[in-house]
Amino acid sequence: MKESEEREITIVPIDQVRVLNPRARDQHRHKQIVANIAQVGLKKPITVSPAKRRKEGAPQYDLVCGQGRLEAYQALGEALIPAIVMDVPKEERLLMSLVENMARRLPTSIEMVKDIVAMKERGDTTVEIARKTGLSDKYVSGLVNLYRQGELRLLNAVEKGRVPITVAIMIAGAEGAGVQHALTDAYENGQLKGKAMLVARKLVEQREHFGKGLGRRGPRARRTNSDSLVRTYQREVTRQKLFVKKARICETRLTFVTTALQRLFQDENFVTLLQAEELAKVPKNLAAQLSQED
Repeated sequence: MKESEEREITIVPIDQVRVLNPRARDQHRHKQIVANIAQVGLKKPITVSPAKRRKEGAPQYDLVCGQGRLEAYQALGEALIPAIVMDVPKEERLLMSLVENMARRLPTSIEMVKDIVAMKERGDTTVEIARKTGLSDKYVSGLVNLYRQGELRLLNAVEKGRVPITVAIMIAGAEGAGVQHALTDAYENGQLKGKAMLVARKLVEQREHFGKGLGRRGPRARRTNSDSLVRTYQREVTRQKLFVKKARICETRLTFVTTALQRLFQDENFVTLLQAEELAKVPKNLAAQLSQED
């Protein structure tokens, strides 16, 4: 029997529990925890340790493990939560809390999908998996299909909330120009709006260039060779020629303006008008240019 099962479970008031080492939570993951607890209940109690402080005569506790479960109970409006009470020194409480935080960060969305795929292979139906995980059956089915197609980049984007699962499935099922048509359809039916459309396009470009995996070198990543160097050189030459052309156009326009102003300043009536409007002074650089001979 596990140690947690040997200890007595106590019901403690949530407002008497203090989180020693709080961490920022991923909102998407937090919503999943809340939905799962609301549907199937709390499978594992939190772990707390008695604190020396007291509030209004009531005992207080420091949280050792279970911040996500505690916050989920709070989100559900619960006042009490099942807990295992462990009397450990404060230093050890902080250490155990830190270790749990580090352990919680290690699993990735891909590992979660692997667990779902394993459940599927053990014979669980999509509906059963959805009930156990607190996810929708369509979401579970989409995750499994994306994983089996090797679409790790799309899975990562779905888990982070960058694209909807339905759009990821459309992208995975399309090839070539069909991918752009899929994005257009998603935009027209309201699945992608505003910045989400730009994010999806960037994701498609990364997938096309680096592949379906999460690495930076995919099947289309190119190694530097003589041809690529020549193409880079040609592009740079073209860019430099365009820059020179723009510079010559600017020089021609500046010469035209300078000549026109020189002729205007030779007109006494024009100079008198400028003086009357208190516009006789011109910038030093422009005055130097105008003073030069034609």
